[in-house]
Amino acid sequence: MAKKNAFYAQSGGVTAVINASACGVIETARKHKDKIGKVYAGRNGIIGALTEDLIDTSKDSAKSISALRSTPAGGFGSCRFKLKSLEQNLREYERLIEVFKAHNIGYFFYNGGGDSADTCFKVSQISEKMGYPVQAIHVPKTVDNDLPITDCCPGFGSVAKYVAVSVREASFDVASMCKTSTKVFVVEVMGRHAGWIAAAGGLASDKNCELPIVILFPEIEFDQKKFIAKVDAMVKKHGYCSVVVSEGCHYPDGKFLAEQGTRDAFGHAQLGGAAPVVANMVKEALGYKFHWAVADYLQRSARHIASKTDVDQAYALGKAAVELALKGQNAVMPTVERISDKPYKWKVGVAQLSKVANVEKFMPRNFITPDGFGITEKCRTYLSPLIKGEDYPTFKDGLPQYVQLKNVAVAKKLKEFKI
Repeated sequence: MAKKNAFYAQSGGVTAVINASACGVIETARKHKDKIGKVYAGRNGIIGALTEDLIDTSKDSAKSISALRSTPAGGFGSCRFKLKSLEQNLREYERLIEVFKAHNIGYFFYNGGGDSADTCFKVSQISEKMGYPVQAIHVPKTVDNDLPITDCCPGFGSVAKYVAVSVREASFDVASMCKTSTKVFVVEVMGRHAGWIAAAGGLASDKNCELPIVILFPEIEFDQKKFIAKVDAMVKKHGYCSVVVSEGCHYPDGKFLAEQGTRDAFGHAQLGGAAPVVANMVKEALGYKFHWAVADYLQRSARHIASKTDVDQAYALGKAAVELALKGQNAVMPTVERISDKPYKWKVGVAQLSKVANVEKFMPRNFITPDGFGITEKCRTYLSPLIKGEDYPTFKDGLPQYVQLKNVAVAKKLKEFKI
């Protein structure tokens, strides 16, 4: 029997280090040519599998694949496309198996967040039912850091580093101007239901560099009166204040401060605009001059300031995914297991996808200060190691050098499939 090929795809919002995981998958598979044939990547995520739009990664050199480790975003294209349940849309899952059969694919590596874990789990189930075994391994990725079981998620450490650095630098800027100009700076960060990224803003202030920072978490219901009082107290004491607001910050009735009334491809409320909402509250209540910013794609694409810890973990979990498949594992996800805080040590673990899919990990209440506007020492102990270390890309003429792959298409063998 011919050795099986592997399929790899990137899903959901990309990160500064998702390509490092791709590098880990491809380089490890290439080291096991006796067991794994080619690695095909899905162009634009799972859509590439459904439409049989596959990329032959063997057409890219070892040097180019290695350069993925220091290149941000998704080298093969990602997508926000959620497969429905097996009962609702069996044809899509049957199509996946049809494509896998046509291209002799026996390994399925899906690199994404919670929805991707769910898809990966369903693929493992349908392949078994259809009598075409596919080893489905989920490679974790999410800047939100909200996957369960794993200590942290690849992608989070780098966005946390970017936010912490940005809040510190912007706070220095506001401090310089507060006497006669801006007194409040508001920055909006990602995080729909979990406030991990917002919490990273708290790292900007420490015992060696104390700064007045207010954080608005999704886990804490927004109380406008208390918030305004907190900001006012900070400005009166320090002359200025920086506010970090999560896009998922919401009122007691569940409505997001940033809700636009629209939905994304996964059915989630389309968010964006919490920063101006909060800034205007401050202006109307206190009259302070303000500036606001939305970190948006900048926070998740900033490979130039990525956390070395994050890069190392992203690569290690991509590598581990292949090794788990070669050991016969199926419907699992490699994880980060923290061994100790000081010194920070970790190892690769494994979790069953049945326990990962559709489960979100939120900030523990004891990670948030009693007043709901800051992080505790327990939270700082958890976060600090994740942003440590630098892993700079190569620079030329002042700009980082990132790889653009050939992404050569694989010849199609099947009839066209309409999504």
